[in-house]
Amino acid sequence: MSKLAIVVLADTETHGDLGRIANAIEVAKELKESNDEVKIIFDGAGVKWVPKLSDKSNKLYEGFEKLRDNIAGVCSFCSNAFGVKNAVQSTGVKLLDEFEGHPSLKHYIDNGYQVITF
Repeated sequence: MSKLAIVVLADTETHGDLGRIANAIEVAKELKESNDEVKIIFDGAGVKWVPKLSDKSNKLYEGFEKLRDNIAGVCSFCSNAFGVKNAVQSTGVKLLDEFEGHPSLKHYIDNGYQVITF
């Protein structure tokens, strides 16, 4: 069984960014369907995706919702820095601040997760 922590850093500005979030969702779905352990962390500019993906009109909404129980959370510091903290909080996704206001990736590494970024 695999253990994977997917860190979404991609911004929301370009077609390439859309491709990165779509690929992150696909990898997470594949792992979940294979009964592997998968956690998704939104960090950096990637925090802007959470409010967008929570919008039912977004074409990736269904995939995002299927993975909701796999979402570890969103960087608290970056949510504030990118001006989306209130929007993130309204989605019900947890804010992470274990290390200086940021998510702890060390926690995942120490627990046997491979960490990949999109």
